[in-house]
Amino acid sequence: MNSTGKSADVQQVMDFLSCRTPAAWFAVAPDHLPELLIDHANCEKKAAGSALSLLYRYVDRPRLLQTCSKLAREELRHFEQVHALLRARSIDYIHLSSSRYAAGLRRDLRTSEPGRLVDTLLVAAVVEARSCERFSGLAEVLDDELAGFYRRLLTSEARHFKQYLSLAREYSREPITARLDKFLQRDAELVCEPDADFRFHSGPPAADTQAEMSRSAP
Repeated sequence: MNSTGKSADVQQVMDFLSCRTPAAWFAVAPDHLPELLIDHANCEKKAAGSALSLLYRYVDRPRLLQTCSKLAREELRHFEQVHALLRARSIDYIHLSSSRYAAGLRRDLRTSEPGRLVDTLLVAAVVEARSCERFSGLAEVLDDELAGFYRRLLTSEARHFKQYLSLAREYSREPITARLDKFLQRDAELVCEPDADFRFHSGPPAADTQAEMSRSAP
């Protein structure tokens, strides 16, 4: 651990992101455990599906195939763990609408190759990094059981971020900095703009944000 109490891998994630999640999101997370856990389970399924999609689409890239196969298995294991928490807490795993986060990040994906692959990998890296950052913050505000669970996920999420970023660098024909900066800027907008519904990747609660703005107004 470094001086901030974070592992070197997790600190790399924090340094990578262009902003932190607003404190207002973490402040209300304990009051939204059903939505948090259900949407987290959904996110793990989607992450596994994204890895499998890459595995099916790009069969001519050996390192991507090996990496995404392992990633998909690990994401599904995380889904199983979150689902077990839902059952243990008698929270029904019901349908929940998605947040605008993932679709917002993918809005500017290029359509021609290899740009499409590189952008897809960069978006995956940003999503994994943001998830890791939220795991870290949730571990500070939730009950002991959930705090321990989210701390245990930190290392794997930080590793996933680095794996996707490494693949993007390998398959890009040009420096990735400009494209990466674009997705990081969009990530910052999405996690800082208020949201009406609480989700794992939502922005701060709209009502709380508006109230704070009213209190700070002259």
